[in-house]
Formats: sequence, structure tokens, C-alpha cells
Amino acid sequence: MERKYLAECLDSILNQTYQNFEICLSNDCSTLQETIDTLNEYEKKDSRIKVHHRKENGHISKATNDALNIASGEFIGLMDNDDLLARNALAECVAVLNKNKELDFIYTDEDKMDMKGLRRDPHFKSDYAPDSLLGSNYICHFEIMRKSIVDEIGGFRVGYEGAQDYDIFLRFLEKTTPERVYHIPKILYHWRVHSLSTAKSGGTAKPYAYEAGIKAIQDHIDRIGLKGTVESGNTLGTYKINYEVIGNPK
Repeated sequence: MERKYLAECLDSILNQTYQNFEICLSNDCSTLQETIDTLNEYEKKDSRIKVHHRKENGHISKATNDALNIASGEFIGLMDNDDLLARNALAECVAVLNKNKELDFIYTDEDKMDMKGLRRDPHFKSDYAPDSLLGSNYICHFEIMRKSIVDEIGGFRVGYEGAQDYDIFLRFLEKTTPERVYHIPKILYHWRVHSLSTAKSGGTAKPYAYEAGIKAIQDHIDRIGLKGTVESGNTLGTYKINYEVIGNPK
């Protein structure tokens, strides 16, 4: 990870209008000195920044769990290390929570940003739609989740890399109710587009992510007692559930 993009990511959090946060970073045994130096620099710069250095590469689920283990807040939000938060992202989430302290899960709209900083492809999402979520991970970025529930379900699962966010959303949402899920209809997250990102490739850079997505959805419907099998949809990143017909309905 080039210093420029990691630093821009961290600066977008440090420059939030709402300042009561901590940044928990997991270095997944990076061998790039530029990355290590940037992490050390920012950890010294601000006491709210915590860095966990893994001794061996564990991939994204293990690395994210290490970051969760050093988080002390009531809510956690997930960011990729080269993406950007809009300056008012956390303030908007906190404003919603101040109106309804019972909320467990909040998500926002997002767009994409190229390496020159030009924004495109705004994603204006629906309010919480459980059936739509079984067709694709439309929630994606940015979201905050109540940490007590994240801890209850055991954080991220190894073996679902590429769809680890999708898997944790499905497992998390089983533990709450639709009334405790809130959508902020504002673009508050900028997903960086580069040659290896899912954002640019449409998924061809990470085909394993969609196999993991099928597994995550299948696990979910099995847990909640639905009968059916999951397969890829007509486009990458979408899924179809072939529900079993029970009995002889009209």
C-alpha cells in the first residue's frame, strides 16, 4: 500500500467533524517498509490510533478480528485501507443514534473514486431490504455495527474471505430486528478504484469473493430455516436462491 493512499484514508478519518473515535489498524504482516513506516508515523501522531502488527499473514478475516480485539467503542465501522470517508460521515451516524439509541446497524450511500480523486458511480441504496440483501451485498460501505453483537457472533469467519463483510452482515442482522437497522441516504464513503479492486474489475479480480458469497448466503438461509440452494446470478456480484417448494401450494 503506497503511503499516499493509506495516509489519505487515515486523514479522512482524523479530519471528521465528529472527533470521539478511535482508529484500530491491523498490519497483516506487511513486508512493504513504506506501509510500516506510515503506520508507525500515524500511531505516534495521534493517541486514538492503535496498530496491531501480526507476526504472520492471516488474510482479511483474521486481520480484521485483530483490529476488533483492540477496539473499545460501542460501535465499529469498517474501512478499506485506501478508501475515504466524507468529512461528516461519523457525525451523520451519531446524529441518527442520538435520535434512536436502540439502533444496532446503520449504513450509508457510497460512490467510487479513481486514483486522481475524481468521483463517479454513485450508489443510492434502498432502505433496509432483507430479501434484496440475499441477492447482492448492496449495503457494502459505509456501515457501523453495535460491537456487542459483533462480539456475540464471533467477529469475522475464516474461509469467507472476499465476502467476509457480506457474511458478517447476514449473521449480525439475524441477531437484531428491521426496526434497529437504519439507512442514511447520503453519500458518505468513497470507494477507491484501482486495477485490483472489485470496484474497477466488476469482480473479475476477485472471483473467489463470489464463491464465498454463495457460501455465506447458503449458511444464512440454512440457519434461519429456509429450504433452498444458492447460485450465482446473471451478473457478477448477484445471487439467486432456488427455494424448495414445500407441500403443494397454488
